[in-house]
Amino acid sequence: MTEDRISAYADALVAVARAEGSLAVVEDELFAVARAIEGSDELREALSDRRIPAFRRQQIVEDVLDGQVSPASVALVSMVVATGRGGELPSIIHKAVERSASQRGVAVAEVRSAVALSAEQQQRLGEALRAATGREVTVKTSVDPDILGGIVARIGDEVIDGSVRSRIHQLREVI
Repeated sequence: MTEDRISAYADALVAVARAEGSLAVVEDELFAVARAIEGSDELREALSDRRIPAFRRQQIVEDVLDGQVSPASVALVSMVVATGRGGELPSIIHKAVERSASQRGVAVAEVRSAVALSAEQQQRLGEALRAATGREVTVKTSVDPDILGGIVARIGDEVIDGSVRSRIHQLREVI
């Protein structure tokens, strides 16, 4: 899918979420949906398999997301999947989250941690990232047990790797 098409879908998602009056909630939910799709080969394949009828792919979306996210988020994901763009859904969502944050004048900090972060930890992390980057940031978190401990934060092209996995790798390089 071209960058222009991804941008067009992202703009549509943001516009619909804003019109629904639930942009902040939908933004957070869509980010979590994208991370879930990226983490599941089976789900990603099912949503992008054009041999599966569109109504069945939409049913998969509803079955997986029902009760987990708002009806607006379910409808937006279902719409993208119905148009045959399920394979590009994570890219579309990431672009939508970036656009939404940009419109609010903030950068998106995608933070992976070995365990879920509390609201207080997320707030302190956001303050630390603001101080480190000199920019306003909105923190989007996901759990990634592969990093073992600590965090990995990405803001645009900048990566801050404070993971235990990275530290172990650095120690191996020295020894």
